[in-house]
Amino acid sequence: MRLIANCIIFYNASLLSRLLEHRDKTGDIRGAEATKKISPIAWQHINLQGRYEFQKQPDALNVDAIIRALIGLPSKRASILVA
Repeated sequence: MRLIANCIIFYNASLLSRLLEHRDKTGDIRGAEATKKISPIAWQHINLQGRYEFQKQPDALNVDAIIRALIGLPSKRASILVA
């Protein structure tokens, strides 16, 4: 279970880091400050139930597409989805 928890934290931290980088570059000070307050430890947005198959080749995770989707949302709503 510790490996799964660490993977989730890494995934969340990666998304938050990219989102913060974008908000800093675009001068979105309010959004950047809100992003800094989000903890990468949350996992209510990740399905830990179900069947997992590791033999199939998974689709590549497109982090850029996820960030583009988060950028289009107001800061408060994007914070809820990431954390």
